[in-house]
Amino acid sequence: MKFSNTELISRAEKLISPHRSENWRLHGDVGAVLVSKSGKIFSGVCIDTPGWGICAERSAIAAMVTSGEYVIESIVAVWKDDKTGKLHVLPPCGTCREFMQQLDPLNLDAQVILGKTVCMTLRELIPFNNWPGPIE
Repeated sequence: MKFSNTELISRAEKLISPHRSENWRLHGDVGAVLVSKSGKIFSGVCIDTPGWGICAERSAIAAMVTSGEYVIESIVAVWKDDKTGKLHVLPPCGTCREFMQQLDPLNLDAQVILGKTVCMTLRELIPFNNWPGPIE
């Protein structure tokens, strides 16, 4: 089953549920949805902690891996600005990009949703994705 960018963006938006902890860290303000190669949908939210955290994309990927899958067909993450109420599609950070690539090389062909009508493959987002070769 093929899902539109708009549908996946909407599903990710529904995950957003910001929560401030006692130390003022914000959790759940970014939602991510991915479609695996088998067509299943997995979701996750970000968790921000003082020393480290997990991006929403990696949270969704962890759910996929827990289910025994490793290949991403498409992925999107969204954040809503509290002040304006506007929704933003976020490109994956460098750590998430590398995480997806290392999880399975086929993920270089995953569609990263960057807007209602804009997608790029992970390969396009990290063009120098091969290990370096020897100097000729």
